Amino acid sequence: MSVLPGDAAQLRLGMNAEPEAVAALRAEMGLDKPVPERFVRWLGGVATGDFGMSGTYDVPVVELMAERAEVSVPLALLALALSVGVALPMGLLAAIRRGRLPDRLVQTAAQVGLSIPALWLGLLFIYTFAVYLRWAPSGGFPGWQAGLWPGLGALALPAIALAIPQASILTRIVRTAVTEAMDEDYVALARAKGRREAGAVIVHALPNAWAPILTIVGMQFGFLVAGAIVIETVFNLPGLGRLLFQAVAQRDVTLVQGICLVVVATVVVVNALCDAIAAWTNPRQRSAA
Repeated sequence: MSVLPGDAAQLRLGMNAEPEAVAALRAEMGLDKPVPERFVRWLGGVATGDFGMSGTYDVPVVELMAERAEVSVPLALLALALSVGVALPMGLLAAIRRGRLPDRLVQTAAQVGLSIPALWLGLLFIYTFAVYLRWAPSGGFPGWQAGLWPGLGALALPAIALAIPQASILTRIVRTAVTEAMDEDYVALARAKGRREAGAVIVHALPNAWAPILTIVGMQFGFLVAGAIVIETVFNLPGLGRLLFQAVAQRDVTLVQGICLVVVATVVVVNALCDAIAAWTNPRQRSAA
């Protein structure tokens, strides 16, 4: 963004602005300094909790991100809960009935869910549930001050649209991880002792298959927090993903840096937590510890 022609000052004043006015605004925004110097100064501010000022909105970046996170984080949590709630039983069913009709149906449904573009899925939901059936609003967010149910109602369709492809990915991961665990000796021993197939899978195979499952869950949460640009744009949601898109379009480097840093930190923290949970739920690792 720093080496491309043009900058936030030029976009803010317009393409026909006087060069003197653009130069003055560049100096005011600090854009006349070399890129390494600007970056080092920004890192110094981040170390003290100051993420800088947005050149587009002229407000602190922290305030902008906190305001938009009130939409993106609940949306991500709701979509993740739907994804896990669908993928876990579907993946277990496919693993238990592998090679049979339920397994083929689950894999086909997962492939279809992966193949549907998010843009088309969002528009289809708006037409079906908002325009035709009038069960949910077509877009926008009333704010949490309007109440819990209006806020959740505005996030319902976007969350489902986000959850479908993520659930499709997670279903295949669950099936693969559980199927590999089912081929281990301890599952065969459980079967030999008379335990039913479903019980052997849930009690013995699933705890040893959590590591890859939780890794994908952690990655999905990071994607859902700020990667849902298309869905937030389709449903006109003021979230972090849409803010990132607008910041890139407006060449607001400071805002882009702040959002990217927060998203990366979120992914690192969530993945670390998922690894810890996976180690704790794995019987072999827990007994070794």
